[in-house]
Amino acid sequence: MSIFDSALMFGDMAFEFTRTFGHKPFRLKEHLERLYASMKILRIDPGMTLEAMTTITHDVIERTAKGLDPNIDLQILHEVSRGILGPYKRAIDNERDANGPTVVIGAYPMDLHLAGFAPLYEEGLRAVIPPQRAIPAHLIDPKMKTRSRQHYQMANMQAAHVDPKAWAVLIDGDGFIAEGTGANVFVVVDGVLCTPERRNILRGVSRGVIFDLAARLGIDCLERNLEAYDIYNADEAFFTSTPFCIAGITHLDGLPIGSGTPGPIVKRLRDAWSELVGVDIAAQARWCANYVAAQG
Repeated sequence: MSIFDSALMFGDMAFEFTRTFGHKPFRLKEHLERLYASMKILRIDPGMTLEAMTTITHDVIERTAKGLDPNIDLQILHEVSRGILGPYKRAIDNERDANGPTVVIGAYPMDLHLAGFAPLYEEGLRAVIPPQRAIPAHLIDPKMKTRSRQHYQMANMQAAHVDPKAWAVLIDGDGFIAEGTGANVFVVVDGVLCTPERRNILRGVSRGVIFDLAARLGIDCLERNLEAYDIYNADEAFFTSTPFCIAGITHLDGLPIGSGTPGPIVKRLRDAWSELVGVDIAAQARWCANYVAAQG
């Protein structure tokens, strides 16, 4: 990638992370549809149809998975920028590179990622509300998944200053819970799932999986405004995200949520997710942790 690419100069790049289960991509269609929706708003033309990108992605997965232990799944990366900025095109010898978009389609083993997530399933995680606010949709729409995420990094650093192992939970300009830095937030109150409404958040693919699983399990799931108060006093809370799927939040700002351990509905949803994809999510992470440790 050129040092003059708009992705490096402005963070001007749409992207998606997808993963496999059993080396088969999970909800690739939904991820790529969101990628193309983001590119439409950003006015980036990738130079290929969604169908062509899907075909290439399957080829990349097949090539990367060859010879890989079936317990190690893949994370799939799509990144598309508009390419090299106009004033710098004269510095590029190749006319195609100078005038075309930058398109990255890649895959890599998730063993290190999953090994790091292994403790989350039994222990859960701690969260902190940092000073950094979510960027509201009237400034730049968070429903686009782009590399312009400095506010995420600021929130992560601020949370780590309070607790080095804490994850950040962002609030929006109105004081309502928005999202994590790369994860959506849910709470459980009296057996009902609640999650922030869609105005100032990334509409996560994994978030959609929870809606589907909740319907299958007969659990009501509502979108509504949530305040920190609602998490402090919830029975359970959890994050959802593509790499780890679902992980319980046990503390917020040092206060225990419910029993202070991952609750029964989080476990039911994780078990249902495991059944859906044919992979025991927690067991796979433990296997990867042992595998990575054995590799030294």
